[in-house]
Amino acid sequence: MNSVSNKVGSQVVFENDKVRVWDFVLQPGEETPMHRHDHSYIWYAIAGGQLQAEDPEGNDLGVFDVPTGAVFNIKRDGDRLEVVSGSGPSMLFPATHKAKNISDTPYREILIEFK
Repeated sequence: MNSVSNKVGSQVVFENDKVRVWDFVLQPGEETPMHRHDHSYIWYAIAGGQLQAEDPEGNDLGVFDVPTGAVFNIKRDGDRLEVVSGSGPSMLFPATHKAKNISDTPYREILIEFK
């Protein structure tokens, strides 16, 4: 496996001892580096879209539909993340993954990590 980043967004816009707030933007066809979420977090989709996810071994994790205006609550449990609220059913996925914007429009979210 190549290196894994702890950068879970495009840019940190605020940080204190309790939270780290990221602005996260993916242009159409753009993908994140392989990254690991070390904290539980929530995110708000400013401009939703479809994200194709992949684990570190290259396995397809499916397409995650993110509606504009949706808020997702993600709980970290060891090496897994659980979507405990959002627009769809609860689901599990690996804490280490990457995502690609497969939509025709830019994707943007605000992600808040809980330290």
